[in-house]
Amino acid sequence: MKYEIRLTDDFKKRAAKFIKQHKDMYDRYEKTMRVLGENPFHPSLRLHKLKGNLGEYYSISINTDYRIIMEFMIVDKVITPINIGTHDEVY
Repeated sequence: MKYEIRLTDDFKKRAAKFIKQHKDMYDRYEKTMRVLGENPFHPSLRLHKLKGNLGEYYSISINTDYRIIMEFMIVDKVITPINIGTHDEVY
């Protein structure tokens, strides 16, 4: 079950900034994006629905040691990442 990942210009800028600041996370980021496109419900992503003001979005983790969150919406098998960063940066 493949999903399309639709990257917005805003997300591309945020991801580039994130990778520039955290060069050691590039491979992990790439792997996470690949798994996300294959199966956003894969247990390694730790998918969960957000609450409060962000209640319409979902979050996944890229790394368990250094918590990084990606918010996204899934509509008709299309995933649109919205933000990337540490827990505090995203929330």
